[in-house]
Amino acid sequence: MEKRLLIAGAGSGASNNLIRSLRAGDPSVVVIGCHDDQFVLKNSAAERNYVIPPAGRPGWLPALRRVVAAERGDLILPPSDRDVAAFSRARAHLRERLFLPAASVIRTCADKYLLTSRLRAKGIPAPATYPVRGLGQLDAIFRRLGRRGRAWCRVRTGAGALGAIPVNGPAQARAWIAYWRDMRDVPVTSFTLSEYLPGRDFGCQSVWKAGRVVLIKTYERLSYLGSGNQPALVSSVAALAKTVFDRRVVDTCIRAVRALDPRASGVFSADLKEDVSGVPCLTEINAGRFSSATNIFDLTGKQNMAAVYVRLALDEPVEVPDEYEAAENWYMLRDIDTPPRLFHADEFFDLVEDVRTGPHATALR
Repeated sequence: MEKRLLIAGAGSGASNNLIRSLRAGDPSVVVIGCHDDQFVLKNSAAERNYVIPPAGRPGWLPALRRVVAAERGDLILPPSDRDVAAFSRARAHLRERLFLPAASVIRTCADKYLLTSRLRAKGIPAPATYPVRGLGQLDAIFRRLGRRGRAWCRVRTGAGALGAIPVNGPAQARAWIAYWRDMRDVPVTSFTLSEYLPGRDFGCQSVWKAGRVVLIKTYERLSYLGSGNQPALVSSVAALAKTVFDRRVVDTCIRAVRALDPRASGVFSADLKEDVSGVPCLTEINAGRFSSATNIFDLTGKQNMAAVYVRLALDEPVEVPDEYEAAENWYMLRDIDTPPRLFHADEFFDLVEDVRTGPHATALR
């Protein structure tokens, strides 16, 4: 039967990537887009699009319900944390159209300090993290971290490494936080300091229903989009990523979701980095939305995670032989103004001649 899906935030890179995944998993789906910015909406890959008020603002819910009714929408998919929060608050009016984690889980995951505190209390690897109550407290926090060298300073809410930077001591942290306070109106109390994690950087996405993990996949970030323009030099948006098999990452993410909600349902997108001992530590969980890098999970391997999510949401039968599917050695390239490109390691030199060294280079001289 035809599935009719409403994508919020249509026209953004995240929503267009999700649409690409959904159509790859089921070419018969009908995708309707909505956004409060009519210019962003012009870039939407959906069949039809609607301008609506901003999420959570007056008039938003009635407009959204009119679109759902007119289009006979079966399911609404929010691609951003802001949309997830708004839909979660409105779930009493849209319950049958949503497949979201519990509201309490969404609130916990939205606050990175609260999340890491909860995880560490359950014995799940996460970086030691302290809230900044005032600029005069920074020296004490560095002493509590108990390590010489870098710490990680960031805003406790938001995405895309908002306000994030490695700092070498209290003076750098104080200057960075003061800048955001004075120039960006971000309160000092919005920041946290945590131990610096120097190791490999992983992404892990999973879909759940009634406490059962149905499908989970992992990748490693190898480089970052626009990193040269960011003080942090890293972000959650990879320019180059590679699918990997790492049971440690999977086990940590499964333990974390179960600790948050033994009856978890929906999608969970997690970020992890290795600490100085090589232990993958959870730094963030985006509950209720797909990662903007979801194509690496959906367009590789036998199982399309976005399509599995839709079937679970609509109570359709789903057969996944192994919950952890790891299609290794697939790479994804991302850049501004281009769709993500996926290719296997075996395809590195398809239509490419390597003339850096060796006999081929000599022949061209």
